[in-house]
Amino acid sequence: MRTAFEPTGLPAVSVIGTAGKRGTILELAAEADRRGFAGLASPGVHGNLALCGSLAHVTQRIPFWTSIQPIYHSHATEVAITAAHLYEVSGGRFRLGLGVSHAPAMERLGIDTGRPLADMRRYVEQVRSSERASGALPPVYLATLRNKMLDLALAVADGAIWANASLRHMPHQVARIPADRRGDWFLANMVPTVIDADKDAARAIHRRTLGGYIMLPNYRNYWKQAGYADEMTAIEDAIAAGDRERLPSLMTDEWLDDCTTSGSAGEVRERFQAWRDTGVLPIAVMSSTTGGQAKAIGELFSLFE
Repeated sequence: MRTAFEPTGLPAVSVIGTAGKRGTILELAAEADRRGFAGLASPGVHGNLALCGSLAHVTQRIPFWTSIQPIYHSHATEVAITAAHLYEVSGGRFRLGLGVSHAPAMERLGIDTGRPLADMRRYVEQVRSSERASGALPPVYLATLRNKMLDLALAVADGAIWANASLRHMPHQVARIPADRRGDWFLANMVPTVIDADKDAARAIHRRTLGGYIMLPNYRNYWKQAGYADEMTAIEDAIAAGDRERLPSLMTDEWLDDCTTSGSAGEVRERFQAWRDTGVLPIAVMSSTTGGQAKAIGELFSLFE
């Protein structure tokens, strides 16, 4: 049943089922389908599999996937059966993106986490072993930052999804993927995007978006590996000193511009193409300086009219 991704030249779009606005998001998803966007990504907030259930019925051609479903939220067998259902009723357009999420987020939910690599390997094995009961399973993508998880994805999955990744560093990681696998192995990155020629205003949005991520050790370690050790060390020193008011000033423009997308319409289109040139599909995670998610996705649509 597996369907191929058609290269449309357009990015994929992140859609979040925000309470009270889910109907609007589904309308925008259907519009993205009609406009030929490359895919729909449902981020790892609660209920993303439910949103994907709706996406299966309000869209006709566009692929869609969880980006990501945290493995500690649900039993692997339950996720396998749900994923197989979505894969079947969508005509093979659904993909299952899995991730370990972040320890602080799991701690807030009272969930004990283990060793991310070992837990992910075991979870994927459990999902795949459920296929007799679930029916045909979709391709599996793993949330990836550093090389060990990328290598695990190469071993057990059908693709990898980054979030807030460094464009400058990405070719070094893509080079780890054997050349004969790059044609059919899925690679994507969730890219915070603001379409506004006022770069300072756009960066202010991005600083708020990434403000939570810089508090996470796994992200800081990734950005150190990507070449931003000085910035991340300064941020860690400020966190240790309890001086969180300094954090926005330590998020340098160079680092921010490498890990996000902003600027005029032409600049944003060029940036999406730069991601495609690395072999990685950009997933536009839209924000706006003048409105919310729906306004921002509308601005993305206008970008390609």
